[in-house]
Amino acid sequence: MLAHIVAQEPEEPCTDGYEYDPVRQVCKDIDECAIVPDACKGGMKCYNHFGGYLCLPQNAQIFVSRGDEMAQPTEPSPPNPPVPPNVNSQNVQSGSASERRLLVPYRSVHCSPGFALDEQNHCRDIDECNTGRHTCSADQTCYNTRGSFLCQCPPGYQKNGDQCVDRDECLMSHYCMHRCVNVPGSYYCECNSGYQLASNNHSCVDVNECQVSQPCEHQCYNLMGSFICHCRQGYELAPDSVSCLDIDECAFSRYMCQYACVNSPGEYSCTCPEGYELQGTRTCQDINECETGHKCSEDEMCWNYYGGFRCYPKNPCQEPYVRTSENRCVCSSMSACRGLPQSIVYKYMNIHSDRTVPADIFQIQATSIYSNTHNTFRIRAGNEGGEFFLRRSSNVSAMLVLTKSLEGPLEIIIDLEMITHHTVTNYRTSSLLRLTIIVGPFSF
Repeated sequence: MLAHIVAQEPEEPCTDGYEYDPVRQVCKDIDECAIVPDACKGGMKCYNHFGGYLCLPQNAQIFVSRGDEMAQPTEPSPPNPPVPPNVNSQNVQSGSASERRLLVPYRSVHCSPGFALDEQNHCRDIDECNTGRHTCSADQTCYNTRGSFLCQCPPGYQKNGDQCVDRDECLMSHYCMHRCVNVPGSYYCECNSGYQLASNNHSCVDVNECQVSQPCEHQCYNLMGSFICHCRQGYELAPDSVSCLDIDECAFSRYMCQYACVNSPGEYSCTCPEGYELQGTRTCQDINECETGHKCSEDEMCWNYYGGFRCYPKNPCQEPYVRTSENRCVCSSMSACRGLPQSIVYKYMNIHSDRTVPADIFQIQATSIYSNTHNTFRIRAGNEGGEFFLRRSSNVSAMLVLTKSLEGPLEIIIDLEMITHHTVTNYRTSSLLRLTIIVGPFSF
């Protein structure tokens, strides 16, 4: 009788991570992500793969390489369980009984891609990453998976086909306060001028330039993102907005000072000519040398004028005149003074240079008033240039008018004569006022 030997299925025909499908009679993968509660911790995402699962970041992308073709992983045929060899009936019939007990039916084993038979005739996963059978490029990191492998780009790069290309973080949420600068594999933040990066490398804080670099020559005021310079009084900002230039106040106007303006760094000062002293900050006041000290002799009198002084004789009388009072000379005898004025009075006055004309400058008036007299006035001498005019104002007085502007320093002696006519006796007498006019060198 022909004996048949039937192979029995082992009690555990599948490896870990697989379970036996009695209908299809194959080992199928167990989806641990679906059946294991909280398979991944810390916000990681569970990815099932052949014979196990991976916990990867939420934004991880998984590609499974099959030779030159890149595709999403699909569930391959699970590794075939070890099956005893299959023998035909002829082989069973031949041989001894002991041999027949050792023989079992034989069936060839074929492993799915990514698996290979081991010494126990089991399909074992091939570690493509260690064996060099992966297709990851040099800039990619290979991660072995059950039956395949993953190619992961470096941080800051992303897959484009089978190549890694730079991820432009500046096009996404970069959190830079001012500007984002993309670089291969990363990015960095930049701040606008006047700001600097905070410790978080994303925010921008104001730079106090006044403390950091002291950019201003004089005074610095910090602003948000900038600064402004201010110069001390007497200076103005240069075109570079940080340096200070001296202001030449004297160039503004010739009226800054009454006489002369002297510019100095940051300020100016007024000066006065000899014979004057500064009154306040800009005007000049005449110095009365006759009161402060002069060099006139004892028989001379000091006469102060604008900008200086003169010494004149205390007794100006000359023959045939004698002094009767201060500055008054009277003829000593009628016979000696025939044809001459009966008296001469010496007067002195000073005026400014370039005085506005016409101007009333001196009044001549009779000291004694008599009845039945008529007085006339004239300029007897000293008006050769026609600078003066004598205007009669009454029977006993006349006004000397300046008709041309005089420029000093200048001394003019002008004789003003008053002629008295006695209408009853028909007697004529005259008196002379010798006026010395000193024109100062300046208009002040």
